[in-house]
Amino acid sequence: MAEPTNTPMPTAPPTPRSTSPALTATRHASTASTSTLSPPKPIGIPTSAPLSALPGSKPVVLHIGDPVKYNPDTYAEFTIQFDVVRPSAEERQRPEFVKALREKRWGDFVAIFRPFWGTGGEMGLWDAELISLLPDSVRVFASAGTGFDWADTKLLGERGIVYCNGGLAAAEAVSDFAVAMIISTFRVLPYCIASTGAPPSFQACHERATARSHNLRGRSLGLVGLGNIGQQIALKAGAAFAMDVLYYDVERKSAGLEDRLHVRFATSLESLARQSDCVVLCTPAGAGRLINADSLAWFKPGARLVNIARGTLVDEEALADALESGRLSSVALDVHADEPNVHPRLLALAGDRAMLTCHNAGGTVETHIGFEELAMRNIMAVLAGGQAVTPVNTRWLRSK
Repeated sequence: MAEPTNTPMPTAPPTPRSTSPALTATRHASTASTSTLSPPKPIGIPTSAPLSALPGSKPVVLHIGDPVKYNPDTYAEFTIQFDVVRPSAEERQRPEFVKALREKRWGDFVAIFRPFWGTGGEMGLWDAELISLLPDSVRVFASAGTGFDWADTKLLGERGIVYCNGGLAAAEAVSDFAVAMIISTFRVLPYCIASTGAPPSFQACHERATARSHNLRGRSLGLVGLGNIGQQIALKAGAAFAMDVLYYDVERKSAGLEDRLHVRFATSLESLARQSDCVVLCTPAGAGRLINADSLAWFKPGARLVNIARGTLVDEEALADALESGRLSSVALDVHADEPNVHPRLLALAGDRAMLTCHNAGGTVETHIGFEELAMRNIMAVLAGGQAVTPVNTRWLRSK
């Protein structure tokens, strides 16, 4: 599954250089997530020296998407260092974008800058076709958004381009949303909300919801993935509800982090599912369908599932079967396999056992402030010969 469809939004008139951020925008004191749990360590990028431009010129950054809105001070610093070129909305449509790359319309740019998620993706997937057309000068691609299954980060790395995501900026918002979804599965909120439309359904829900509702305190919460978002969920669920939190990840975290978060490690997905009253998917895509008919058989009878990761991690037919049979009591899904389409069998359960939202978990003003700031900081760091803040493809990165 790709990220949600990128619908072109109104942009400033086409100009050969990026516009300045709106002067009326106010930069909030809170920018990117300020979690002190386990922020990603800067990873050394194999560049031995800062980028050198020709005398009298500045390195060119290709800015795809809307102008910067929230971080005028950082943007001023950014434009002192770089010549920022922003293609028009028409130029970002794939046929024209491919044509522009072929004819080197924007020259030998050194970085790609996508500060927003709602725009900047009009050219579609960053696959072999697009990546092969990039000039050899490109060294960093910094984008808004946590997920990156819309870009071939392995191929970017093999071209010597470090890809940096915005996950650190989104962790606070996504983890807040996840906690709300966890609560919904224990307190049957979809049923309670859908029943308010008429007095008979109101009264019936008032009488019946109690038998289906449970407190969170002391319940076991299984996290699939313990990155920045998983760590925040663990901290909040433990502090607010004294939940017994366990996690499964491809790499076990340090004992110190486990102690600080009060979490315990499950050696397999099966072990986690068998112990959990609620399972939360907070892991990147790419692992296939983690939740399928076989793995759903490991869940406790009446357990719950929350997905704020990627819809492709779940076999939605098997999930609907598990809900209809009572194997699972409830689900909360912010992401779906075929967005913007929602599986019809799950949609039919939306007023009862399923909370379904529209890929909203990371969508806050504060997240977008952080996306902007983080993308610019990543580019400035890499092009200065330093370390990226949030690289995701260093295992494949070839030195330029």
